[in-house]
Amino acid sequence: MSFENLLGKLDEKQIRVQLDAGELVIRAPRGAMNAELAAELKQYKAQLLTHLQALEQASGAPVVLGEARPAFRITPDMLTLVTLTQEEIDTAVATVPGGAANVQDIYPLAPLQEGILFHYLMAQIGDPYLQPNLLGFPRRERVEQFLSALQQVIDRHDILRTGMVWDGISQPVQVVHRKAQLPVTWLTIDAGIAAVASWLEDEFDPRRIRIDLRQAPLLACHVVEDAQNNRWLLHILAHHIAIDHTTLELLVEEAEVIEQGKAGELPQAVPFRNFVAQARLGVSQDEHEAFFKQLLGDINEPTAPFGLLDVQGDGRDIHEASQLLPAELAASIRNATRTLGISAASLMHLAWAMVLAKVSGRSDVVFGTVLFGRMKGGAQADRVLGMSINTLPIRLSINETGAETGLKDAHRVLAQLLRHEHAPLALAQRCSGVVSPTPLFSSLLNVRHTPVDLDATPEELTAELTDDMEVLSGHERTNYPLTFSVDDLGQGFLLTAQVARPIDPARVCQFMHDALASLLAALNNAPHTALNQLDVLPQAERHTLLTDWNNTAYAYPRESGLVALFEQHVAAQPDAAAVVSGDTVWTYAELNTRANVLAHTLIGSGVLPGQVVALSLPRSADLVLAELAILKAGGVYLPLDAVLPGERQASMLADS
Repeated sequence: MSFENLLGKLDEKQIRVQLDAGELVIRAPRGAMNAELAAELKQYKAQLLTHLQALEQASGAPVVLGEARPAFRITPDMLTLVTLTQEEIDTAVATVPGGAANVQDIYPLAPLQEGILFHYLMAQIGDPYLQPNLLGFPRRERVEQFLSALQQVIDRHDILRTGMVWDGISQPVQVVHRKAQLPVTWLTIDAGIAAVASWLEDEFDPRRIRIDLRQAPLLACHVVEDAQNNRWLLHILAHHIAIDHTTLELLVEEAEVIEQGKAGELPQAVPFRNFVAQARLGVSQDEHEAFFKQLLGDINEPTAPFGLLDVQGDGRDIHEASQLLPAELAASIRNATRTLGISAASLMHLAWAMVLAKVSGRSDVVFGTVLFGRMKGGAQADRVLGMSINTLPIRLSINETGAETGLKDAHRVLAQLLRHEHAPLALAQRCSGVVSPTPLFSSLLNVRHTPVDLDATPEELTAELTDDMEVLSGHERTNYPLTFSVDDLGQGFLLTAQVARPIDPARVCQFMHDALASLLAALNNAPHTALNQLDVLPQAERHTLLTDWNNTAYAYPRESGLVALFEQHVAAQPDAAAVVSGDTVWTYAELNTRANVLAHTLIGSGVLPGQVVALSLPRSADLVLAELAILKAGGVYLPLDAVLPGERQASMLADS
């Protein structure tokens, strides 16, 4: 019998259960109680105590289970941060185990939570915002000790007992549960599995699995013994909609304090609702809109580094690389920013803009910057657990402006942006001239403070050792195809690139390294050097572009045109594969036949020698076919990129 079935049985038999001085008092009609029911009451005694305490706290009066009474109900006048109808409230409450008595609060989502929920609902498989962490322990008892401490941290903080509700209501809300049990699954695996850690990470890979955001807490734990390595492994999935980088650090910090028996020394928990209230009641929507219209109103094309534009990814194609800046370069950054009276973050933003300008072919670049979100979050905002960061667009110009002036301009724009750190990203994007669904930007920059041992290697910086608990791995992902993080280590800096294949993340780190070196050299020696004259191209890549890729000398009969050379190859190897695209494979003979048919169609449509024929096709076998057919018809093909704005495509057509 489940606990819910037990409550139903008490009502059915009119058995009354209430609290008296903290103890259970049971009154049953003659013949209603039997040995089986008595055993169930004993089994669920602790849960009955907790349930009755929650009911009394919610209703403000003594409660008797099994006694006819008006059910406790949350009404619209009880909600202070969100306006919902009674029907909507009842819908939200219905998602909570224990009903209204187990609901502590209902309030709206913070700005970035809204964006994360959008991507969660868009994804069909996997979840880019589900963060895996793998911990190692020497004994099972040590795992149980840590999980017990983790449950106590959940009991302390409202955001860790929160589930999201969006179906059947006018706006998404988060519902705080009074009690939420950490879900833990103890696994038994085949003894033949040697790499247990790899198996565990693969089994619960966020690229394939999801957790229900309506549940609380938004954590999932799986434990397994790794006998070959004499350890126990704990795999934790934490959802980014409730847990950001700072929250994760505070969560582990509090769990450690609790494990040391010092729970009483922890400061009082600060409700996440305070942060939401501050974000909602701060700068008005009109002020946000006016600022972003001035900043972005004339931007009508996206900034797409390396041509990456898909911002609906699930993280499966993302790979990562890190690079620790040389101590000399890090020291130069500290000295320059101290001399100019600006932050290192401002310099990092300008250097990243220099990289984007080169790899996107734009002088005005827009990218997302991750804002801490706690600057105006109210008192003790640094101790609030929950998703407090926000992502907003920043625009910087890499033009004839001098390096020093450009750096001060970047610092000024960042300072202005901080006033709007709680603005919704959707609002900011609407203020630009980029027409939806084309994204305004497709890359993020995250500059964050992460003090660590400066003697550690980049690999060691991603793992920590806390007493006898070992952090084996942990990953953060977003839906963006390019995320660049700069960890301020106190003196040094760690660069980390997460980028979609086939772009090499180590290559992106080297771009940023060279941009920083070039910018620092200009600031120290020639501060008036134009930003667009500063070099960001690594030496190895320069050699590839100018030497390796230009070594294209090839002997061929120059008296023959491309079409004639192609047809000679058709005659020599008609059955060889000419085009492979997905499941499509065409031989040279097949491609030639198809191209001839299409060429005759084009000629019949009026295509004359030298005439331009526009093509708007994705990369495919059909694109190759169309290009060849146009050449066979004597025309010239003009490829149009379908992701470009309509105005840009129209301009290219007019220009041709």
